[in-house]
Amino acid sequence: MKKISDWLLLILTLPTDNATARMRYWRALKAKGCAVLRDGAYLLPLIADDGMAEMCDSIGAAGGTAYLVRFSSADQAQDDEFRNLFDRTDDYASLRRSIESTQRTLAGLSPADITKLVRKTRKEFEALAAIDFFPNEASVRARSAWEDFVQAAEAVLSPGEPHSNEGDIPLLGRASFQGRVWATRRHMWVDRVASAWLIKRFIDGDARFVWLASPDKCPKHAVGFDFDGATFSHVNDRVTFEVLAVSFAVDSEPGMTGLANMVHSLDVGGRVVPEAAGFEAVMTGARERGLSDDELLAEMSGVLDSLLAHFAATSKSAEKRLTP
Repeated sequence: MKKISDWLLLILTLPTDNATARMRYWRALKAKGCAVLRDGAYLLPLIADDGMAEMCDSIGAAGGTAYLVRFSSADQAQDDEFRNLFDRTDDYASLRRSIESTQRTLAGLSPADITKLVRKTRKEFEALAAIDFFPNEASVRARSAWEDFVQAAEAVLSPGEPHSNEGDIPLLGRASFQGRVWATRRHMWVDRVASAWLIKRFIDGDARFVWLASPDKCPKHAVGFDFDGATFSHVNDRVTFEVLAVSFAVDSEPGMTGLANMVHSLDVGGRVVPEAAGFEAVMTGARERGLSDDELLAEMSGVLDSLLAHFAATSKSAEKRLTP
């Protein structure tokens, strides 16, 4: 037998003489995923409560009235009726159709436009998922369509994206990797440019780079990175940048954790890093200017130097706040 749900019922009257406030609250209620029972009565699962009491106070301060009531469903039939008000099946189907339609246009778009579309569809999917309080098969299908879209976008932006290998990451000495030739796929994107920067700055200051048209063209004497079969590539849930950092004990450098989180989020998704959008915009703009991979590495290296310093300072500030 299903567990009976707990609910929040918001009963409100919005100020009639403040159209701006009325619109703001309507939008806020929609963003929270509230269901409309009738005019002025909004329902939300208790588990989804996120600042509803504060909203009531705000409505009162703006000249309206608001009452927040907590209750449980009277029986299973009522519980099912209320849950159906939050069924996002149609919304997911519409989003899935939009994503699939957009995916068919990727081949003819510029890298900047593809990046914008990925950002836009990610925002739309995450916004819908955030108010999907009772997920069903529709959410699974939509997530699958979203992941297919991201993979298709990555295939256009960064052909030959490596698959992840399972295993341990051994600690390596830097002495055996000095003055080497390092090879990766040309037309670099985030993980590869960050990895090349990491190699040059922390591992092999005399590194020379070869940009490959195809991974099977990698010279035998070169150290390959970020492609299937390369010496350094994705391992478990870590992207190449993270693997290199762990392999050479660079991950303990001040600011490196924050930088690694940013690269990871841009390459395969995950934790939202505010600085990621800015770095992605700079990277996209640099590629749009038609820079060669050598020029791209030189330009983005300065950006990565600054971001490392930023993350180091942010981490140090956070530690000071936590120190009693």
